[in-house]
Amino acid sequence: MRALGHRPFRYYFFGQAVSILGSWIQQVALSWLVYRLTGSAALLGLSAFAALIPMLLVGPLAGAWLDRRDRQRTLVYVQALLFIQASLLATLTWLDLIGPTLIIVMSATLGILNAFDTPARQALIAPMVGKREDLPNALALNAMLFNLGRFIGPPIAGLLLSVISEAACFAINAVSYLALMWGVAAMRIVAPTKATGSVGHVFKEGVRYAIDSWPIRTLIIVLALLNITASAYAVLLPIFAKEVFHGDARTLGLLWGAAGCGAFASTLVLATHQSVRHTLNLIITSVALAALALLIFPLSTHLAIALPAMAALGFGISGANVGINTVLQTIAPERLRGRIVSFFSSTRFGFDAIGGLIAGAIAAISHAPGTLLGEGVVLVAVTVWLLLRAGRLRESLKAH
Repeated sequence: MRALGHRPFRYYFFGQAVSILGSWIQQVALSWLVYRLTGSAALLGLSAFAALIPMLLVGPLAGAWLDRRDRQRTLVYVQALLFIQASLLATLTWLDLIGPTLIIVMSATLGILNAFDTPARQALIAPMVGKREDLPNALALNAMLFNLGRFIGPPIAGLLLSVISEAACFAINAVSYLALMWGVAAMRIVAPTKATGSVGHVFKEGVRYAIDSWPIRTLIIVLALLNITASAYAVLLPIFAKEVFHGDARTLGLLWGAAGCGAFASTLVLATHQSVRHTLNLIITSVALAALALLIFPLSTHLAIALPAMAALGFGISGANVGINTVLQTIAPERLRGRIVSFFSSTRFGFDAIGGLIAGAIAAISHAPGTLLGEGVVLVAVTVWLLLRAGRLRESLKAH
């Protein structure tokens, strides 16, 4: 927990804790609302796609734009816009004006805002702690917050949905953004040097660096393949909860919470890693674990098997994603950090969006278990490909 010794990071940490809990409550409530209103697997995939695809389309340019501006002030403004978006979603739902079209529009709006929010938050973590040696611990603690919210948020959302409406859950999320807005505004940090030149020039400089660096290029490919397959499970969870396990919103919360439990455990492991080499070993292990879990979960018909499989899947996805983010930020030069973080974020969430859309479309014409099983087979092939390159990756990162 040494990164919490830095006051700016403490302000961010506790504000982010409240905000993340609200975000997970909204995510579960929105997926349940979509399935309750339409019963459509395809629309589940489309709404997730609309929320995440801006990360792929807007995210890389957002990173270049952020490197030219005051990231701290920009992040405060983004939190204010997220508060407005969640409040509007709550109001529309409360007035029974929400429908498939508006859900897609609101999801896309959230995605655009997150395309700026995510790289802005990630790129600010290094200035918050000040010391390069504390950066991996700070990134792990940040991911721990996200996964702790993922662990406790969905079960809380399931309980809330049994006693209050989806609109109330959206309102809770709106209020949660105010905590992070306060935390970021209260920080006192040394602003990083701004990039010079046009957004296009700054963007191209970052792209050239990422392509020319073999470790960065390889890890981003792994990131894309992992999230287009394994991360797509989230889109299909309402179907598993209702049709496979014959449950309700509380069952959905348990499944999502099990994945969050595993993800949280992965960040506890990452928080103890001191070297890039150890983090790389965890990345490889996590990808293999996610592939195995993705083969077991769709074949299970009992929660006693499904919940541990979901925990393993959550550990694998989070361990690989957070580990890759840590390695990228550790080896990236400070002047390029915003752009490298944006490439990570756009790949992480953009390919998650594409995978969710594909999974929803396939499940609509086939069935959910078969869809996830096929993706598990693909991820096994990715694991073999990564293992064949593990030795060169270790040599490339030895200097770090």
